[in-house]
Amino acid sequence: MLKEKISAFIDKIQAIDGVSACALVSRDGIIAGKFFDQDVNEPWFGALSATILASAESVGSIIKMKSMESVTIRTQDTSVIVMGAGENFLITAIVRHKTDADKVHTELFAVAKNIGEVMYVYNTCSR
Repeated sequence: MLKEKISAFIDKIQAIDGVSACALVSRDGIIAGKFFDQDVNEPWFGALSATILASAESVGSIIKMKSMESVTIRTQDTSVIVMGAGENFLITAIVRHKTDADKVHTELFAVAKNIGEVMYVYNTCSR
């Protein structure tokens, strides 16, 4: 049942216009689900995604930001968005630049919120 939920989340993320690759990663860096369009060192990708978000959250805490919603890394033709998805997960999405970044972010945020809600209920019921 959990595998099906994770697979459905990956399908939702992948369906967002502009997302070329994505992963659902635990907060400790383990990839729970993924879709990559290229060869990726998955353990490193997961660990670094978690480190990026945790580091950004720490910086946010230092400068007294209310919450860290996401981190975006931009290059000339691609962006990487790392976004919290509840207490235990995060989404990392690779986005082509020819898309509306704000729209992608908004759609990712909706999926992240859904993941947080569903996984909270799942974790609560499975205890």
